[in-house]
Order: sequence, then C-alpha cells, then structure tokens
Amino acid sequence: MHTIERPTRSSSAPSPSADRWLQGFGPNPDGEVRTPPLRLICLPYAGGTPSVYRGWSAELGDGVHVVPVLLPGRGVRVKEMPYTAMGPLVSDLADALVELELAHDYALFGHSMGALLAYEVACELRDRGRPEPTHLFVSGSKAPHLYGDRRDHELSDAELRQLVSDLGGLGADDTIGSSYLERRLPVLRADLTVCETYRWAPRHPLRCPMTAFSATQDPIAPAHETEAWRVHTRGSLLRHHVEGDHFFLNGPSRPHLLRTIRAELARHLDESNRQGAATRDRPPTVKREPSWIY
Repeated sequence: MHTIERPTRSSSAPSPSADRWLQGFGPNPDGEVRTPPLRLICLPYAGGTPSVYRGWSAELGDGVHVVPVLLPGRGVRVKEMPYTAMGPLVSDLADALVELELAHDYALFGHSMGALLAYEVACELRDRGRPEPTHLFVSGSKAPHLYGDRRDHELSDAELRQLVSDLGGLGADDTIGSSYLERRLPVLRADLTVCETYRWAPRHPLRCPMTAFSATQDPIAPAHETEAWRVHTRGSLLRHHVEGDHFFLNGPSRPHLLRTIRAELARHLDESNRQGAATRDRPPTVKREPSWIY
C-alpha cells in the first residue's frame, strides 16, 4: 500500500496550547496552576495514548500525581498532524511543561518511544536552565546512542500489523486489537519515523538517577542494550529484568513495575520532606553582598 509522506512540523509553526499536551493540568478558574507534590510525567509508546497509564495514580500513592502526555493525532488531538521528527516534538513538549509550571518537582516515565522522548525532554529542560527530573524511568527501550538500526516505518500496512502482533501489542483479543490498530496506523507510522530517524547527539550525562526495565521476550530492547542507558547518567542506574514481551507494562509484570516506581518515588519524597524540615529548622543566614555571588 502506498505510504503517504507526512511533512515534519516546522519549529516556527505555532504550537498547540499547552493544556492540550497535558489534559487537566491547565490553569484553574482562579488563574492558578495545579502543582501536586511530585508529578510523574508519563510518555506513551509509538501509537500509544494516555489510557496506558489509567489507574497508575491509585497505585503510586497520594504523594505522586500521574501526568500522562497526549501527543498529536490521538484523542481530542486526533485532527492534529503527528510529529515525524524528534527535535520539534521535544521543543514543543518542553514549552508546554514550562508554560504549565510542571518543569520542577517532577519525574519522567517513558516506554519504548516514550523512554527516548523522556530522555530528550530531560536534556532539553536542563539545557534551558530548568531542573532535571528527580528520577528518569526508561522502559522497553535500548539506550539512545543505539538507535538508528530499524526502518519499521517503511513497512507496508500489512507488515506493520504483523510486527505489532508479533511484539504482543494486540493483547489477548486480536479482533478488538486489530480494529483499534487499523485506526492508529498513520499515527504509529509517524511515531516510528520519529524514533527511527533519531540520531543521538553527544552531550553531558544527566545527573538524576535512572531505573531501566527490560523484558525477557523483547527483541527490540534486549537486556544488554537496556543496560547501556548507564552511560547517560552520572547518578545510579538500576535495571529490572521482568517476564514478558515488548508490551510487558500491560501484562502480568505491571504490578512489579508499579511497585518499583512507587518505591523509588517514595524515596525521593522522603528525602524532600527531610530537606524541608532541615530548612525550617535552620537559623537565618546573613544576606550576602552582591559581589559575593558567583
């Protein structure tokens, strides 16, 4: 079947309003922006939607607010053209996070394409002088410097359907899954183009700790290529190898995944609370003269 070429979104084109990216996280009627204690900003896999993260808030506890990202071409953004290049996508998403004041006290989780996007967003925010995430969770993805060896976005529709099926993306009911996939093929192809035309640009490692998840039956992100994320942080990296295929986060390994995320975020919340208590108990300091400040 003939593949329609979709133009890359120009960086000079006006971006959608910020709250389209993060449904429900725009200003309140009184003009204030919602600021939960710690946000876990969740990025989808290729062709995915925020529904992947339904129910995560209840599993991760009251101190964490799950913020799923809605990319163009799906949901209420179905009429918007999906991106086909990483640079403009990262820039526009970072703009939205900054505008909604979500680029602080946050962690990032991404699966497959979402992991790569989470890493690039973390680097982009750092380059803008914003805080790095408190934690970066990467799932079902090889390290950024290993991308560039696949051309799945050039497959025919039939071949693309077979690939998703082989990876476990249709779930238990292939009939329902195939019907859903049929509607998602253009978005899936665009997302794959983002990933497969991506080339890592050398830069300093992040400082935040990372947790990486690989699965026993995932041919796209085998254990040794997931372990390679280690070079992209100066902090710690813990890797968990779980049972399942490429879409293990939707299967029996999901409880283990969520327990691990909850434990890591609880550690950050405890540390933040201790630092807050120490600050409140600290005696006032003498104000420095401007010439002392570098």
